[in-house]
Amino acid sequence: MDMETKTPKKAGVFRVWGKMLPYIKPYRKWVAAIIAAMLLDACIAVAYTLIAGYVVDRFVTPRTHQGITTFAILYSGLVLIKTLCQIVLGSLALRLEMYIGRDLKRDLFTHLQTLSFSYYNQTPVGTIVARALNDPGRIAEGIPWILVDAVYCSVYVFTCLGVMLVLNWKLGLLVLAVVPFIALFTVYFEKRILKVNRKARKINAEVTRHYNEGISGAKTSKTLVIEDKNLDAFREVSGSMCRTSIQAVMLDAIYIPIISFLTALAVSFVITGGGNMAMAGGISIGELTVFVNFALRIADPVQGFAFQATRFVSMQANIERVVELLELKPQITDTPEVVEKYGTSLEPRRENWEPLLGRVTFEDVTFRYPDGTENVLEHFDLEVPAGSTVAIVGETGAGKSTLVNLCCRFFEPTAGRILIDSRDYRERSMLWLHSNIGYVLQTPHLFSGTVKENIRYGRLDATDEEIVAAAKLVNAHDFIMRMEKGYDSDVGEGGGQLSTGEKQLVSFARAVLADPRIFVLDEATASIDTKTEALIQEAISTLLDGRTSFLIAHRLSTIRKADMILVVRDGKIVQRGTHQELMDQGGYYADLYNKQFEAENTEAAFRV
Repeated sequence: MDMETKTPKKAGVFRVWGKMLPYIKPYRKWVAAIIAAMLLDACIAVAYTLIAGYVVDRFVTPRTHQGITTFAILYSGLVLIKTLCQIVLGSLALRLEMYIGRDLKRDLFTHLQTLSFSYYNQTPVGTIVARALNDPGRIAEGIPWILVDAVYCSVYVFTCLGVMLVLNWKLGLLVLAVVPFIALFTVYFEKRILKVNRKARKINAEVTRHYNEGISGAKTSKTLVIEDKNLDAFREVSGSMCRTSIQAVMLDAIYIPIISFLTALAVSFVITGGGNMAMAGGISIGELTVFVNFALRIADPVQGFAFQATRFVSMQANIERVVELLELKPQITDTPEVVEKYGTSLEPRRENWEPLLGRVTFEDVTFRYPDGTENVLEHFDLEVPAGSTVAIVGETGAGKSTLVNLCCRFFEPTAGRILIDSRDYRERSMLWLHSNIGYVLQTPHLFSGTVKENIRYGRLDATDEEIVAAAKLVNAHDFIMRMEKGYDSDVGEGGGQLSTGEKQLVSFARAVLADPRIFVLDEATASIDTKTEALIQEAISTLLDGRTSFLIAHRLSTIRKADMILVVRDGKIVQRGTHQELMDQGGYYADLYNKQFEAENTEAAFRV
């Protein structure tokens, strides 16, 4: 089960938001400045209403202009201060949004680098992208602006209520009478809005996944003529997203008008009660003006506060998803003692790394995949001397990659030990081992950038001369020089500007540049043309000289010189030995080899 299908643990909204405090704390001075600016801004807004009442009693009712110039100067000063407050809080809130978003995405990206291979095997790319990009963006956008609006609205509302109680407690209580009802409706709708938003976020990840698969698999879809099937699947998930979004909007559409009605009710109470008091001489016209303005203006901040409350609650779903990913522990980790000596993958202590010679020992190894129910290996023993070549053969899906995945510590034995140079490889760091492994996949991955940059990933401090030497060693130099800009030619996204064979040659050059002690070739020549395969085979013997190597092979003719051949069938190793020993034994390997030999001869005859 991938983590996207897991039901998030329910927690209190404030407890969930507390997980964001480490991202807010570094910018606490900005937050303090924003709050201070909002407090001053809200107080000035309240003062505007009091000033309106003062104007009525001081200038309008007595019909005088005396002192109005001084009043105008003071009022203009308040307007200037309020404008400056809004500039400060606006600029700081925007910066806070950008920096929190940067920090969240950076931590997520860093954490994704530490997760085990099993996570990427079980979790769709679209799901990961949605969590790593969409959710942090929404959180970063919400934190500063919820803070701004919530502080402003709450300060304005409570200051208004306090002023009204001081001016006339009876009218103030009429407004306070609706507050409990607003609180009750807010609590009632909170759980429903949160539930719908959780569902919407999950479906949005599915939408992203469908887009990702539709774009990356566009060529396959066209060749298989399954555009209509893809469209039907997308219609289903997008329809579900539409229905869930409508449900969320409907909840808001019900909730906000209820709050608006309660606010309008408070306004009518104030106007009715205050009007009667003014007619009876209980309050002045200026005071009535203050109450009417407060009653009218309080509606917007109350609704604004209610809106931010729903937004505050709905964002809990985004935070839960991000925190769940950040707290996800990799299945394969180094012990604290190993980390203390050898460092981590991001902060290695290379000065403590011992040289790797290349001897690999499987000692009574039993293995079962984390999501499996049966053992793939049972009490398996294998001794691979340093510098020897082990070939692993079998039909597609037989489980050939299991041994290599264990050797590279992408997975660890369920029982038993794997030794590197006579020492349990769990006693050293994963980065130490991975830095000494050159892994070439059947489908190589190139990063966006130039040919030179992709080869240099093998060793970042390599010189241009070393890069060219590595390319020449694997017979990649000639095709690179035929490109328009040579080594500075762009390979495109995922190496899209190169053929599969050319990408494979660049991948070989990258592995060679790393100068690893252990080489893993995972069916590295299975998907390339005969001419390119000949170039690679010519280089392989040179590459593997003096290095421990594991060759996962589909074409058995390429591994006849291996020191040991392991034959895998239905996830079990059924034969082992040299090519000649296995041919003499007969059995499964001999049958596979003879069938391939006949097929290759037939193919060659047709080419002639």
